Amino acid sequence: MNLVFLGPPGSGKGTQAARLSAKLGLVHLSTGDVLRDAVKKGTPLGQQAEGYMKRGELVPDALIVSLIESKIAAGELTSGFILDGFPRTIPQAEALDGMFAKNGITLHQVILLSVPDDEIVRRLSGRWHCPTCGQGYNYPAAMPQVAGKCDKDGSLLQRRPDDEESVVRNRLGVYKKQTQPIEDYYRQKSLLREIKADRTPDQVFAALMEATAVKAAR
Repeated sequence: MNLVFLGPPGSGKGTQAARLSAKLGLVHLSTGDVLRDAVKKGTPLGQQAEGYMKRGELVPDALIVSLIESKIAAGELTSGFILDGFPRTIPQAEALDGMFAKNGITLHQVILLSVPDDEIVRRLSGRWHCPTCGQGYNYPAAMPQVAGKCDKDGSLLQRRPDDEESVVRNRLGVYKKQTQPIEDYYRQKSLLREIKADRTPDQVFAALMEATAVKAAR
């Protein structure tokens, strides 16, 4: 199966995509990882991407699509894949469709992990880490024994700047403006399957297994 995962930041799509790919034997393609891997290997496409990344600029859509196409050309995606983090806009989705058509690739399903805004804010603003040992904590799921202090070394816990509530709400606003239109794009193609992701990770995964099993059986 060839899948695309959509969802707002904090929806758990990266975690669930990795879990589903391991269960079904699919390649998990996180576009961030693909970019970093190409840069690390020093491929021609990676060298192009590195220039944009060093300047703090967005990597052009065409370059990301070319990186994915290079994976296809290398035979790395023959067993199926999950695209995580791309596409984010309708132009990206259209470019991806063109590349799939060119290479005879069929996109079987687009999974949307939907989570209410308040739950996203609770999840992301509740993430803390120890600056000394790197231990992570998540309120209320994995809390330290002493509030605000690391269990291992007693260091004061910190929160990433982009996990502050105001920043999280801004990120959600950006997502809704740029990415949510893709939902209708794929819905019109009868590819979209929405899964409520404000449940336990195991419940979400069970729903994913059911959704992909139904699709595979058709």
